[in-house]
Amino acid sequence: MKRRKPHAGDAIFQIVNYGFLGLFTLTCIFPFYYLFINTISSNELSTMGYITFYPRGIHFDNYVSVLQIKGLGHAAMVSLYRTVVGTLLTVGASAFLGYLFTKNEMWGRKQMYRFVVVTLYFSAGMIPWYSTMHLLHLTNNYLAYILPTIIAPFNIILVKTFIEAVPPSLEESAALDGAGYLRIFSSIIFPLITPILATITIFSAVGQWNSFIDTAWLMTDRKYYTLQYLLWRYLNESSSLASLIQSSQNLGAVDVQNMQTPTSVRMTVTMIVVLPILLIYPFFQRYFVKGIMIGAVKG
Repeated sequence: MKRRKPHAGDAIFQIVNYGFLGLFTLTCIFPFYYLFINTISSNELSTMGYITFYPRGIHFDNYVSVLQIKGLGHAAMVSLYRTVVGTLLTVGASAFLGYLFTKNEMWGRKQMYRFVVVTLYFSAGMIPWYSTMHLLHLTNNYLAYILPTIIAPFNIILVKTFIEAVPPSLEESAALDGAGYLRIFSSIIFPLITPILATITIFSAVGQWNSFIDTAWLMTDRKYYTLQYLLWRYLNESSSLASLIQSSQNLGAVDVQNMQTPTSVRMTVTMIVVLPILLIYPFFQRYFVKGIMIGAVKG
């Protein structure tokens, strides 16, 4: 095939396209960069708004001081627990239910699938949700973080659509060899749907890690507090928290310019909470386009 000669219009389009995408990327990255440079810069300059594009008076006392806040380590473990366990159960249930909903021989398949989908459009509201959780004794209970998230309708739809794009001949050949549904799912379907599973894994993990409303409504015991909930409280109480940290510091060993302020506490705690997701996301990003797009187009 004869190659088409490039035109000046193509070059202009590429320049504009890459320029726009580059600018958009910088716009997305800058808030995190701004947050980080303010956490490692002089607290006095940061509070006065002088830190904009590069750090000044670099130090790491903010992280050392904030990580010593009582209860922060335990809250991090609670968040990690709910993220790992909740994500594993959500992904496992989404994968298996998505597979079952592709089987025409499943009894009541259409009715159950419609029942799952309709929950995407209608919600009973916060008060009925709280009443249900209270009646099920899920207040001050770790299971409140896990059980309500196991069935995720949007994830089930993604997995179902993905599996429908898998050639039926693979399952038919395994069935002829005597494999049952569970064996077909575990040996054939599950390895093939890794891209969509990686996609819903990051969706679920981010949702679990960032959640704090359920803690605010259901948990009164401090041992159930999550890191995000503590962040929310610290953001509201940053002034008193900064004073508490200052009183616990050795004033003779701390530079006055690096004394904790409400601004430094807010930014440092926010950075600590966001950092795990920022570190994990790049490893799953390559699955996103493939995971979402495969199975989206039929024919």
